[in-house]
Amino acid sequence: MNLLSLTAVELGKKIKEHEVTVEEATKAALDAIRAKEETINSFVTVDEEGAMARAKEVQKGIDEGIITGPLAGVPVAIKDNMCTKGMLTTCSSKILYNFIPTYTAEAVLNLEKAGAVIIGKTNMDEFAMGSTTETSAFGVTRNPWNTEHVPGGSSGGSCAAVAAEECYYALGSDTGGSIRQPSSFCGVTGIKPTYGTVSRYGLIAYGSSLDQIGPVAKDVTDCATILEAITSYDEKDSTSVKRDDTDFTSALVDDVKGMKIGIPRDYLGEGLDAEVKDAILAAAKKLEKKGAIIEEFDLSLVEYAIPAYYVIAAAEASSNLARFDGVKYGYRTKEYEGLHNMYKKSRSEGFGPEVKRRIMLGSFVLSSGYYDAYYLKALRTKALIKQAFDKAFAKYDVIIGPAAPTTAPKLGESLSDPLKMYLGDVYTVSVNLAGLPGITVPCGLDSKGLPIGLQMIGDCFKEKNIIRAAYSFEQTREYKHSPVAEA
Repeated sequence: MNLLSLTAVELGKKIKEHEVTVEEATKAALDAIRAKEETINSFVTVDEEGAMARAKEVQKGIDEGIITGPLAGVPVAIKDNMCTKGMLTTCSSKILYNFIPTYTAEAVLNLEKAGAVIIGKTNMDEFAMGSTTETSAFGVTRNPWNTEHVPGGSSGGSCAAVAAEECYYALGSDTGGSIRQPSSFCGVTGIKPTYGTVSRYGLIAYGSSLDQIGPVAKDVTDCATILEAITSYDEKDSTSVKRDDTDFTSALVDDVKGMKIGIPRDYLGEGLDAEVKDAILAAAKKLEKKGAIIEEFDLSLVEYAIPAYYVIAAAEASSNLARFDGVKYGYRTKEYEGLHNMYKKSRSEGFGPEVKRRIMLGSFVLSSGYYDAYYLKALRTKALIKQAFDKAFAKYDVIIGPAAPTTAPKLGESLSDPLKMYLGDVYTVSVNLAGLPGITVPCGLDSKGLPIGLQMIGDCFKEKNIIRAAYSFEQTREYKHSPVAEA
């Protein structure tokens, strides 16, 4: 039996029923990482010793009946922008190359309480800035379906690790589609919850009003189970929301009868690859056959989502990244004259080109004379985009569309044209601007054999609608969710 081909929930059951030990499951993941990492490069840090010690500890808790959840004993990988006490956390950047936090992110703590075994930290675009996982200071991650292609980003390491069957599930973060877009490219399932559902405490900030942690896994059941485990109200996070409807697994029902599903015409127009469009419309047909009511409608303001997003995200990034100055932690330049020169040289040498580009853009839009013209205008646009979604959700339960305009591009193609890379986020960024939940599920392969993802968007705090729709669609799926299983 190949343990890595099991979903997280399936493995959890086998561990509970004493068919598999936690140590066996952890060893299987570590062996897979050793065998595949040279090709895929989805991890920045692998903690073999810590993982095996934790596996023993969790097994003891399970045997004594102390740890009983569905994810007890299941190994997990964590995106490298979530703090883990005593384990290197670099944001895949040279400036944090030696940073070992003294505390653990709340979402990761919640997983540990559920009995998870952390096997390591996954590669990502530096400070989550990018859509391809090519801006990492630790080298590019490759797409397991075709290693000449990107896995997407910024949670490309997490999605590639799940698709390559190096781990059972992973945590990612989503600022403008960073879970949903790489999930689409890697043929896995990823969910971004409503803003404020999962604590951001311990997540190294990129865009504070947009960032949200979420799970990446093989199927919708895993994603709902993991989301249930990591959701909690947290006083340490001022944006955390108290919710009493977080039993997400109750929405795993194969029933979309009477559900109203809207497809924005704006999402099917210019720039969308024909094969992606066909796969999305075929998925809509399957849902319609199951009793859903499918309609096309005009969402409006879609063309303004990208400029508004990049102005707001860059402004928040320039503010958040000001703390990385070479004084208290991280990289410090070797030769400098005086404090200001040390700041300048440490940041120039420590940050990569994409991060510098966004810091400069953010500093510009926040500067005197440009603040009103750019930043305030972007905030007003954000409010209008939220209103457009409110209007749509007065009529529809779920909105569906592509997660990305194409399947995974080849390595090196996007970085040569940053603007083209930014435009690739057209279907995902408005979800973050409006604070909405979204899920990506695989819905087919293109002629090159690369996965296509179907994105489902719900109204605020209506994760159960998208989980139900995604689960129902998943039951119609006939193909495998991993190139490893495919082979």
